[in-house]
Amino acid sequence: MDARLSRYLFLTLGILLLVFNSLYVIRETERAVVLRFGRLIEANTSPGLHVKVPGIDEVRVFDARVLTLDSQPENFYTLEKKRLIVDSYAKWRIEDVETYYRATGGDESIARNRLAARTNDGLRNQFGKRRLNEVVSGQREQLMSELTRELNDAVQASLGIRVIDVRVKKIDLPDEVRQSVYDRMSAEREKLAREYRSRGKEEGEKIRADADRQVTIIEAEAYRDAELIRGEGDAKASATYADAFSKDPEFYAFTRSLRGYEEAFGGGGDVLVLDPKSDFFRYLDRRSGNR
Repeated sequence: MDARLSRYLFLTLGILLLVFNSLYVIRETERAVVLRFGRLIEANTSPGLHVKVPGIDEVRVFDARVLTLDSQPENFYTLEKKRLIVDSYAKWRIEDVETYYRATGGDESIARNRLAARTNDGLRNQFGKRRLNEVVSGQREQLMSELTRELNDAVQASLGIRVIDVRVKKIDLPDEVRQSVYDRMSAEREKLAREYRSRGKEEGEKIRADADRQVTIIEAEAYRDAELIRGEGDAKASATYADAFSKDPEFYAFTRSLRGYEEAFGGGGDVLVLDPKSDFFRYLDRRSGNR
């Protein structure tokens, strides 16, 4: 009875080991290939639970997440033969598992080394056809976009990977040329600032001249309108006076004399030396008044 129980236990254990070695799980962040006697029989195994032949099939699992290639700083030359020390990195992931395995044997270090070499070559070409100021600020984004596109054209078919992005972390100048380059860039920026200030001053003068012209025109038009209105008023006043004079010249002369007396004798300290027989006093003279 004990011997039979032992056989059952060994048989059960063997079956469990067989089942355990026959099943494997691929996670969502992984991709895999299945080899049989070293020959690829299944590529790009999807995530989930799968079955293999124990002792015959071998499963090679790869990381399917976005990976980072942090390259060592390298020396590159610009179009003006200026040496730069460039520190960069690239983001990549496996795109075609079968091509990746056949190209690298599933060794991630091989893929990293090949991608690093191609990235350095691409950076060297991109830096070599641009000037220093374009590399540093003017065309940095365009440089990265072109490099990413060129790398994808090269590595997708040969390595089965896709480059998501390439970025430059830092660009340093060698110590022997750093000060001269800084002085030259400072001089260029100062020249550009002077040009902007000159253009601004020119535009300011134009605006001020136009404003002065508009003020002159407005004042001239206002003076013209005022003179026209004043002339019309004087004409109406003269017409009114002429009409009143024509109706009663004697009364008009009398009222004018009264106004003259009011203006002449309005001030208490005024002294007038006049001939009493002058025409100015004719309305104060009783005899003239009687007439």
